[in-house]
Amino acid sequence: MPLSYRTRRRLSLLILLVGMPLYVVAAVTVVGLIDRPPFWLELAVYGGLGFLWMLPLRAVFRGVGQPDPDLAPAANNKAEGPGPSA
Repeated sequence: MPLSYRTRRRLSLLILLVGMPLYVVAAVTVVGLIDRPPFWLELAVYGGLGFLWMLPLRAVFRGVGQPDPDLAPAANNKAEGPGPSA
């Protein structure tokens, strides 16, 4: 069952505000367990982990910045304000 637009917006906000800081702490902890790897390897690990977190969550974030597709087109245009003839 696909998630509604409203649910995806709330879930994406929760992921960004709670999940991302926890993921960053976990990534730093995992790299810290290794005896200070070379800079290039550490950079590659952080870059890979920075890319890896978004792959399973791609469907949640897709289209969240767009207007709600479930609303009628007139409701989306009403938020823009009066036109140039007003």
